Amino acid sequence: MLTEKQLVEIGELQHECEANDKIQLKLNWEMLRNRSENEQSDFLLYEDGKLAAFLGIYSFGKKAELCGMVKPEYRRKGIFSKLMKQALSACTERKYREVLFNAPAQSAAAKDFLKTISCEYSFSEYQMKWAEKELAADNHVTLRQSEPSDLPLEIQLDVSCFGYMEQDASDYSHCIKREDDQEFIIIEFENKAVGKMRVSHTNGEAWIYGFAVLPDYQGRGIGRNALHKIIAKENEAGYPIFLEVEAKNAHALKLYESCGFKSFHVQDYYEWQKSS
Repeated sequence: MLTEKQLVEIGELQHECEANDKIQLKLNWEMLRNRSENEQSDFLLYEDGKLAAFLGIYSFGKKAELCGMVKPEYRRKGIFSKLMKQALSACTERKYREVLFNAPAQSAAAKDFLKTISCEYSFSEYQMKWAEKELAADNHVTLRQSEPSDLPLEIQLDVSCFGYMEQDASDYSHCIKREDDQEFIIIEFENKAVGKMRVSHTNGEAWIYGFAVLPDYQGRGIGRNALHKIIAKENEAGYPIFLEVEAKNAHALKLYESCGFKSFHVQDYYEWQKSS
């Protein structure tokens, strides 16, 4: 569990690295702020009394994503390799089925480091921001707050739409519901719950995550109308609106673009090739 002082130090290091490298790091701040008390998923290294490097493990069921950074003047000294060794040891102990390294597509430093690790490129993820666009909504589609009784549907959606194993989806759902500043939304079509999304409010921004509609109800405009409604709500509240989508999900990418979202950053993911 990170202290407030450590969170401030990580934020300061992030801003320094992003400004120096002209990139945007994905540190999953809602997860950093809500680590469980006994969870060892963050690795920090100090030099001369200042945070010189950070590496975080972000768990999604039995899948883990790793992302970190090193203060520019402390690079090429083996510091990040030391943190990575600790993190991969923790991943091995937890028996993750998949471990992914997250690197901003424009980060030369990250790409150079990944050449030293046994990994293969897996996919890219677009971060998108909504631009002003006229929206329309269908009254057959409504949004409401998630209730405890919706948990089986939320798990089913993660399994059918995102490829989660059922137990992983259950573990992940229980984990994210501990986080602050999250709004869990159920999408209804003609009074039947058929989809979900989560909205995170962080640093004055609204981020849409976990957007999914049951396969049997896809292709009817339900997702588009649900997006229109949540965009209108968040825009009226004064939030700039963002989301993320994997590049290989061409259908989702086209849907978001048609709703007014435009890409502004790309994150690349590499899968760890653990030796047997």
